[in-house]
Amino acid sequence: MKNEELSALKVAKQVDARAMSCPGPLLEAKKAIGTVKVGEILEIWSGDPTTRANLDQWCKKLGHDFMGYLETGGYDRLFILRKK
Repeated sequence: MKNEELSALKVAKQVDARAMSCPGPLLEAKKAIGTVKVGEILEIWSGDPTTRANLDQWCKKLGHDFMGYLETGGYDRLFILRKK
């Protein structure tokens, strides 16, 4: 998705994991994905650049959609669409 599209997404939940290094943001995503409904979007904030690849791989493994990320003031906003 383009940055404009990601910025305009309506997210169901945001998780702030900026103070954590991997695997912290991934673990937070695992906990939080169960709190959003199928078809809703989870947003993870992370200051660790390895989170991008880790979340993408995790989403592929579990069948969710990693929609992309935005770089914002020293951290990433990463978006996951819950599929099941």
